[in-house]
Amino acid sequence: MPHAGATGQVRRRFSRRLQIDMVWEGALVGLVSGGIVTLYRLCLTKSEGFLRWLLFKAHQLPWALVGFIALLVASCVIVAKLVDWEPYTQGSGIPQVDAEVMGRIDMPWHRVLLAKFTEGSLLTLSGLSLGREGPSIQLGGMGGKAVSKLLKRGRGEERLLITCGAAAGMSTAFGAPLTGTLFAIEEIHKEFTPSLIVSAMASAVTSDFLVSQVLGVEPVLRLNFFHELPHGYYLYVVLFGIICGVLGALHNKGMFACSEKVFGRMGKLPFMGRLAIPFALTGVMAFLAPQLLCGGDAIVDLLKEPTHLPLLTLLGLLVGKYLFTTVCFSSGAPGGTLFPLCVMGMLLGALYGSVLTNATDLLTVYMINFMALGIGGIFAAVVRAPITGVVLAFELTGSMSALLSVSIVAIIAYVVANLLDADPFYEHLLSNLLGVRNIRSKTRGTVAGEKSFHAYTVGAGSKVEGKTLAEISWPESSRIVTIDRAGVDVLPTGTTRLQALDEILVIMNASEEDDIQPQIWELCKSSLATSRSPRQ
Repeated sequence: MPHAGATGQVRRRFSRRLQIDMVWEGALVGLVSGGIVTLYRLCLTKSEGFLRWLLFKAHQLPWALVGFIALLVASCVIVAKLVDWEPYTQGSGIPQVDAEVMGRIDMPWHRVLLAKFTEGSLLTLSGLSLGREGPSIQLGGMGGKAVSKLLKRGRGEERLLITCGAAAGMSTAFGAPLTGTLFAIEEIHKEFTPSLIVSAMASAVTSDFLVSQVLGVEPVLRLNFFHELPHGYYLYVVLFGIICGVLGALHNKGMFACSEKVFGRMGKLPFMGRLAIPFALTGVMAFLAPQLLCGGDAIVDLLKEPTHLPLLTLLGLLVGKYLFTTVCFSSGAPGGTLFPLCVMGMLLGALYGSVLTNATDLLTVYMINFMALGIGGIFAAVVRAPITGVVLAFELTGSMSALLSVSIVAIIAYVVANLLDADPFYEHLLSNLLGVRNIRSKTRGTVAGEKSFHAYTVGAGSKVEGKTLAEISWPESSRIVTIDRAGVDVLPTGTTRLQALDEILVIMNASEEDDIQPQIWELCKSSLATSRSPRQ
């Protein structure tokens, strides 16, 4: 018989009252997280505006040039000190939110909010090629955690509210509530349940309403379609999906190589020494190619008239943006890559469309279509979240007729990137954060190939409750990495006995997860899960 307290907690999880509570709590998270990220976006906009003014003056006045150099040095020092003070703010922040939702880390929300907000503002003020979306998701997630602490929720519900905060952060950053909802579910929580979907949507919609009142209703990237591509051109769409998949795989492999083989070998250097490299590069790029600075708003302005840009200019901007972003991100600077990634997708689409208009009878009016397809295709290939990529392209264009072509590109890009054996971007970063790459099990050998992580809850009365790990027949090619018991990590050994509501993190081969997951779900399924919960 399961413990009475555990039974009560399980019944609460399946109760209708909890589902209703999660809606208004999600909306509350949307207000808090949306307010934080809205203020963050305002700071970034003001920072980038000041940077452009300072660089304009620096081309004319010596004091402005000295001021710009002093700004780079001061920002580098302050950001390095802040990362040393709160290490969880290093990088984009999305893997940290993933790990928090899985229960693997416990970030101090107040320290992360203060440090990440300041770091992101200083990096934009300095011009590093980093995006706002990763930090916005982490800030939003920590806003959700703050609400959970305020409401005194348990660890399980806290994770749901963190996911809601991540949805609000993504929604506010892009001005795209559906994208925020799907990204939080598809990439962060990796579980589709009605209560989670509704609460995350409530959070994303509330935050989007808030930011629209302050910054306007237009999304960050607006692509206005004139006509949908005729079906006779869909062979070009298929080819473009293949190109997106190949370049998405190269994007990931290049960034991982730079991060691990170049900056990773600088481990003896203090973090400030590694961070000084992108800051120094930014000082050079500010005068050689200022369009490459910050997330890419200057490039977006240029792409409003893509037909006016020569092929070599588009190619130079694409290669330059990728290399500059790779150096900045690989250093560990606390910024994201999603916005630069979308800008690179637009550049790739404009470049491909320009080639087609010069070599075929394709009209130049369709270049904007391929820019939207580039966003969806690159997003699907790099992040390996094709549904979110399709919805993002839809929200940026507002065109239902674009869904078919974007879906084709996203699916093909997703498949091609997988075939090229490139790790999904954020899953690779997450495995590095958790330190569980190439894990070797003493009893089952190596979990080889591309890895996936999945969290499961041991249900009350399930087949594994009360049994030791050695007594349970786990699927092959899977291994328990850790056990979270009431917020405390338990090191899994053969004699560890599972208890109801334990959260287990399992690593498995991605190629076999479709077979492995149902087996583990069946083992962990609560005997109460299928029974009707009492109304509250």
